[in-house]
Amino acid sequence: MGVSSFYVENFGCRATQADGAAIEAQFRAQGMERASAREQAELVVLNTCTVTASADQDARAAIRRIHRENPACKIVVTGCYAQRAPEEIAGLPGVAQVIGNSHKHKLAELAVSPQSFVPLQQLRTGIREPGTENFSSLFPAEIHVSDIFAHTELLAAPVFDASNERTRPNLKVQDGCDNRCSFCVIPSVRGQSRSLPLGQILAEVDTLVNAGYREVVISGINLGRWGRDLPSRTKDQLVLGSSGTIEVGLSRGVLGDFRFEDLVRAILNYTSLEKLRISSVEPMDWSDELIEMMASFPRIAKHAHVPMQSGSDAVLRRMHRKYRPWHYREKIERIRAAMPNAAIGADVMTGFPGETDAEFEQTRCMVEELPFTYLHVFTYSARPGTPAAAMPRQVPVEKARERNRILRDLATEKKTAFLRSFVGKTVPAITLHASDDDCTETLTDNYLKLHLQGSHPANCWVNARINDVQDDALIGNISA
Repeated sequence: MGVSSFYVENFGCRATQADGAAIEAQFRAQGMERASAREQAELVVLNTCTVTASADQDARAAIRRIHRENPACKIVVTGCYAQRAPEEIAGLPGVAQVIGNSHKHKLAELAVSPQSFVPLQQLRTGIREPGTENFSSLFPAEIHVSDIFAHTELLAAPVFDASNERTRPNLKVQDGCDNRCSFCVIPSVRGQSRSLPLGQILAEVDTLVNAGYREVVISGINLGRWGRDLPSRTKDQLVLGSSGTIEVGLSRGVLGDFRFEDLVRAILNYTSLEKLRISSVEPMDWSDELIEMMASFPRIAKHAHVPMQSGSDAVLRRMHRKYRPWHYREKIERIRAAMPNAAIGADVMTGFPGETDAEFEQTRCMVEELPFTYLHVFTYSARPGTPAAAMPRQVPVEKARERNRILRDLATEKKTAFLRSFVGKTVPAITLHASDDDCTETLTDNYLKLHLQGSHPANCWVNARINDVQDDALIGNISA
């Protein structure tokens, strides 16, 4: 079946969104055009997440909705859910192909190639609504999934937020994870940790800078592990940037493996990027060197996201996390001491199997005591095949949700106090886009939403004086 228009819908994290951007580039290379809406596309790709049962449910609901709204389109399902449960997805009405993460690097080629021959006895049967007899309903879904741990490809394409498409592109520089947290399905659907080579990253950043972007966010599944899988460097290591071959003396010229700190230093030294924002980095990868770099260089956004998950030592051990509560506390306190105005966020999970009232109270107390400015709170969701799913003493979902609410309320209090601490101060911020009510949506260097009085062009760094706090955002005007 020949198709000329496509639409990619992404679910889940920044890494999934980055994969979606790379998939769009594949289709454009095939000469196809992106439809403005999925209802108008001849081919729709659902790039799925599977981190929770709710994520799976969202993907299934989207498949059914698309098949109902656009029965003539070809539905291709890819991403983490497709990698984990391809047969389950293939059984849904309307699905033409299931392409796992293992084959995502050639998704467009697989999606636009003619359907392979299918034996008559494998044809789907059943009565369908008039008008729904299309390519995907006449043939069983093709499944393209293989061992993810044999997969070495890393899709890399900048992601542009639809609401802020003129500012702050996100660049995925690492994928996969070598950790084995007992609750997490991600390693089994994304494979081992792998890094985008340094030269390619510098070239991507250069391209974005030359296109006019002034802030770039770097991200990954386990970002702090960037470089550990790359060939060892030498002190005369050469990498290729947009201006040609340049010498990069990393880590004071010492021989050895690449580290995340080397990447940050290289971006600062060998590109003219105005602002580098670092997304989530695991606690054990927040070295003193990284904290010092972030504090010392104005070109690095003062924003640290450090996953916590639990404040209970016993729960962290059952989670197979590689740090203890006192290690975590020490990292957060060092970050705050080095950067008094930095945004500090964390991921926290409630309702992990066996979590007692006392263990939850340890988490609540740690959240209350540490200088967090925001939290992402998740209720535990059992993932098939993970060790945690088979653990005894599963916490009732009602109790887990109540604990979630307690932490979210506490996080709201802490964020409000942090916002109010900036009233009367001047902060750097980047304009996102102008609005019709003479107010410009803006993001501060330390990750706070700011409503800037007046209409200002997007993608400009300004100094703003903060006058008030309203509706979870700062209110300010351009500082003289």
